[in-house]
Amino acid sequence: MRARLSEIVFDCHDPALLVRFWAALFGGDPVDRSPGWSFVDPPDGVRIAFQRVPEGKAGKNRLHLDLEAGDLAAATARAVALGASPVGAVVSDPQGDFQVLHDPEGNEFCFVLPA
Repeated sequence: MRARLSEIVFDCHDPALLVRFWAALFGGDPVDRSPGWSFVDPPDGVRIAFQRVPEGKAGKNRLHLDLEAGDLAAATARAVALGASPVGAVVSDPQGDFQVLHDPEGNEFCFVLPA
């Protein structure tokens, strides 16, 4: 038997805030199942969920999302307007270009434009 990815869960301080950020970025409707648990089902994607934890974020994520973007500048500008913060400049390498960002609670994610 193989495992199947059911959802990606972020530990966070404010699930209702983060679900609205990610729902606006991906599409889909934010759902607040309880004060400590929210989720969004993006079109053509896996469920992204947010659960309240008492600890604050400490250090770099051990896992982050790479989101393909046809236009890094436009995707970054839209994410910033929704509450994200860019981290450094666009990086280019032989595989393409990427921009690192933080969501409103500091979780890292990247917009990528493959070569």
